[in-house]
Amino acid sequence: MSRSTLCLALAVALAAPAALSAEPAKPKAAATAPTAAAPAVEPQAVAALQKMGKYLRSLKSFSVRGDTTLDVVTEDGQKLQFPGSVEYKVRAPNDLQLSWKTDRKERELFYDGKTLTVYGPKNKYYASVDAPPTLRALMADARDRYGIELPLPDLFLWGTDEAPVSDLKSATFVGPARIDGSVTEQYAFRQEGVDWQLWVETGDKPLPRRLVITTTDDPAQPQYSTTLTWNTNASFKDSTFTFVPPKDAAKIELVEVDVAVVAEDKP
Repeated sequence: MSRSTLCLALAVALAAPAALSAEPAKPKAAATAPTAAAPAVEPQAVAALQKMGKYLRSLKSFSVRGDTTLDVVTEDGQKLQFPGSVEYKVRAPNDLQLSWKTDRKERELFYDGKTLTVYGPKNKYYASVDAPPTLRALMADARDRYGIELPLPDLFLWGTDEAPVSDLKSATFVGPARIDGSVTEQYAFRQEGVDWQLWVETGDKPLPRRLVITTTDDPAQPQYSTTLTWNTNASFKDSTFTFVPPKDAAKIELVEVDVAVVAEDKP
């Protein structure tokens, strides 16, 4: 496999962990010392989460920008923090455009219900593959076939059976808070291997305005955080979701995960 193909496939794995939809961690051995009882799952917190998820699923056309920070733990245990931004333009059920930027790299993703294209504006490489017909199916297909984890996947899973509240170990209402001038309510949730906090806007638009995710089954407890800015009345042209390669761009292959592993293992 070419170096360019591998780099694009790995670099677009956008590394934003999921909260409620996260994969469960491996069970640990029981502690010998007695531990305090786990906090209760408060109905108020669960109801707020479900109300928010239902509202998100009702949105037909929107844009959302996330100003993010991501902790990365080095092999010797040092924790580094990287700022960045994520911006989605979405038209349900099958149009999406994503721009992701950090100080080190930029990636863009285009999806029109038929084709998924990943593009690196700095290196001018792009790859296009056939894609399933819905956003939810795209998330799973990109992850399972190509190892691409889109950032903030919960935005597309809350309010569906892929983010069951039964996974919650605790859910707590923390109190009121302001995020960028908007009145919100802060909630704290816990599930296997993950603690996460959520700030939900009050009123008739219960949008998530801030999310902080802590990986608790890692001794360093790295965090991912994002503050979200929404436009729920956005309107887009069809061309927004279709990639037109620049004249100096080079097309490469996006290799499936199992094919890439086999190729790397060859002598």
